Amino acid sequence: MSAGSRKAYEAAPVAVVAGRIAVPGDKSISHRSVLLSGLATGRSEVTGFLPSEDCLASMAAMRALGVAIEQRSATDVVVHGVGLRGLRAASRALDMGNAGTAMRLFTGLLSAQAFDSELIGDASLMKRPMERVAKPLRAMGADVRTAAGGTPPVLIHGARALHGIEYSMPVASAQVKSAILIAGLYADSVTTVISPAISRDHSERMLASFGVRVEVDGLRVSVHPPAALAAQQIHVPGDFSSAAFFIVAGLLAAGSEGIVIENVGLNPSRDGLLAILRGMGARIEIEAARQSGAEPVADLRVFRSPLRGIEVPPGLVPLSIDELPVLFIAASCAEGETVVTGAEELRVKESDRIAAMAGGLARLGVPHTVLPDGIRISGRPEGPAFTGGVIDSCGDHRVAMSFAVASLRASAPIRIEDVANVATSFPGFVALARSAGLALHET
Repeated sequence: MSAGSRKAYEAAPVAVVAGRIAVPGDKSISHRSVLLSGLATGRSEVTGFLPSEDCLASMAAMRALGVAIEQRSATDVVVHGVGLRGLRAASRALDMGNAGTAMRLFTGLLSAQAFDSELIGDASLMKRPMERVAKPLRAMGADVRTAAGGTPPVLIHGARALHGIEYSMPVASAQVKSAILIAGLYADSVTTVISPAISRDHSERMLASFGVRVEVDGLRVSVHPPAALAAQQIHVPGDFSSAAFFIVAGLLAAGSEGIVIENVGLNPSRDGLLAILRGMGARIEIEAARQSGAEPVADLRVFRSPLRGIEVPPGLVPLSIDELPVLFIAASCAEGETVVTGAEELRVKESDRIAAMAGGLARLGVPHTVLPDGIRISGRPEGPAFTGGVIDSCGDHRVAMSFAVASLRASAPIRIEDVANVATSFPGFVALARSAGLALHET
């Protein structure tokens, strides 16, 4: 797509956001739901599935591998599992689009199959690191090859017996951990992954719900190879990462009754943003807390709140890694200085998110200092915190949506360019944002 024809957002300042909204289903859980349901024996039903481009890439890959999947509606999916040993070779390379999660999870899955596979993606995904997954899988006996520099395409030569290993990850990563655990379903003994810090545990929870013996001891997770996976009914909660944009929007501009975000997944391995924002003075109330299958959910009522800058506790950074871009927007509106370190993982996301966010903050007049592993932001608690201007999102959906939220405290409209990839994680973002009161248009 030429630069002149790229999709863009126009976001104008508004005074108030309000109402009750529900964000789409959790992306991480949706990926895992179709993958593990395809390996189960029998019929599984997934409700609340996220029909984003990323998750549809996982669905298309499972279909290409011989799994029948019906979409009764955009969010209601029936998967006819073929069992652990029932997948068949795809007739072509599996295109994961922009979905880094899908590429890493499927690398783990396909390393254990009896056939060869190739994984490719879009221009952004083809630049992302894959050796962090390939290395431990090779230690299990898999034949996984990457391009020069450790990037896709990923070539997997099948028919290799896998062995259980104990692997200490150098960096906490739910995607790497999950790829190893999925490969461990096919190993000849127990597979154990040890993380240096907490990372998302959706895979552990879902594997256990399918009947797999999973042992969790602090940062140590072990999976025992099962004889079979039992078909399930999976209810996907609202995506916390998607809710994060409206949480920050509410803190900056909610009306007197607040804004309510319904049915949000509050998995404790990924809700670190709540603790960070509360440490900054945010008023966020949890209502109707309940359990949805293996995952905790609740409604969140968010009130306009005066924020103060903090030094973000290092232990909360991996629990909020995907939400840090919109945290930078909140920090820009806080009194004093906010410092985030230990976030080097942001540099290898869909874009270098530290650089992309810093570029946008500079365009909008926010004082900040880029750090090798984070950022230091000086906020403006009164009046507009941002000027108007034109932002390049670098094709990164979370960067684009974060600067849409910034418009609430801008002195003039913000134009955000290259926003097509928002559809990879949050279809319907513009309509939902407008329903909450944001003056957001796609051009």
